[in-house]
Amino acid sequence: MKKLLIANRGEIAVRIIRTAKEMGIATVAVVSEADRGSNAERLADETVVIGPAPAGRSYLNQDAVIDAARTSGADAVHPGYGFLSENAEFAERVQREGLIWVGPNPESIELMGNKSRARQAAIAAGVPVLAGTEGALDTSADIEAIADEIGYPLVVKASAGGGGRGIRRIESREDVRGTVEVAQAEALAAFGSNAVYFERFVTRARHVEVQVLSDGETCVHLGDRDCSMQRRQQKVVEEAPAPGLPDDVRRAMRETSVELARQSNYVGAGTVEFLYDPSRGEVAFIEMNTRLQVEHPISEAITGIDLVREQLRIAAGEKLGYTQDDVTFEGHAFEFRINAEDPDNRFMPSPGKIESLELSGGPGVRADFGFSVGQVVVPYYDSLLGKVIVWAADRDQARARASRVLGETKITGIKTTVPLARRLVDLEDFANAEHYTTYIESVPGLLGEES
Repeated sequence: MKKLLIANRGEIAVRIIRTAKEMGIATVAVVSEADRGSNAERLADETVVIGPAPAGRSYLNQDAVIDAARTSGADAVHPGYGFLSENAEFAERVQREGLIWVGPNPESIELMGNKSRARQAAIAAGVPVLAGTEGALDTSADIEAIADEIGYPLVVKASAGGGGRGIRRIESREDVRGTVEVAQAEALAAFGSNAVYFERFVTRARHVEVQVLSDGETCVHLGDRDCSMQRRQQKVVEEAPAPGLPDDVRRAMRETSVELARQSNYVGAGTVEFLYDPSRGEVAFIEMNTRLQVEHPISEAITGIDLVREQLRIAAGEKLGYTQDDVTFEGHAFEFRINAEDPDNRFMPSPGKIESLELSGGPGVRADFGFSVGQVVVPYYDSLLGKVIVWAADRDQARARASRVLGETKITGIKTTVPLARRLVDLEDFANAEHYTTYIESVPGLLGEES
């Protein structure tokens, strides 16, 4: 691998460029016309403009990205996360062009992208799953009887869904048929398929997940993470390791995740996501994400393993060179996502010019940002500005460090989610790890006056 094209933008493009440079790999940034002058463009060795601002005409334009790779002489493509990162067709096109795809093979992306097939693969690998239908729901059958057997409340999910979309809750038998029809219509509009399935609903669930890494022969996990602090199904705060899990649950979650990757012939970095039900002490499979996660730095913090470096090494044909016994875990890490959003206006996106950007420092502090002072946050893309990551010897020390770091973080010119992060880290429920995925919406005041 000599020259890497990064098919993404913002903080993840900067993150990948940095590791590639350290490995002696030349970098090519692709930018939309709206992203001219970005940090990704400034740090990369070369830049190719791939189209106007709308993502569909630039970052999601497969022809433009492939053409940029061809004209720049890149021999590899890293998709980052979002955009084309979990598009099996794009991965296949990259490979057909004779380029190295930095990610799992297209078959793995396709398998895990179909949630009902992924659930079947999880069952085959011994991964615990929630009670529900095996495969897509046959809507010509007596679906009320099927729902009765699973129990209420339950959720109907789009088989091709992801990112928290295509999910509806069903409270009673009378709601089954109507809710399924609405979910099918939504799934068809959003994902091009009306296939759905049922799963038991977990009240006050926590979101936990396992980072896996495989070279096709050796598969290891890099521990677990907790991403339960979410706002409208979008992760806000993540931490590693997941606090308060019983040892047997943690062990089963890690081991079955590795087995799922192994049985799926998975290659590269991936994340197996679970719901944890504290009342039952059980975990259950949600999905497997076939890409780098936004929250990957906290796994790096507790293992000392650079996940982007490992992705590039594996894609280039190298072997891991270590086994599970060689992976060690130390300390505790938090990540806080900093978005350009207005907390006083229902967290609407807050584009504009960044007048000042003061980030904290000190031991165990890392900031992955895609923006600098004087740059303009444009309204066309995800509002993520960057991430603040802190590490310390244990959870209490890491939380105290996070409180100090967030207090010192000041961004002006645009509104950001820094005030929300400060409120969350000081909550007693957060200190006691008693939060859950709908916690922020359920506590008055956390989302501003209108909540």
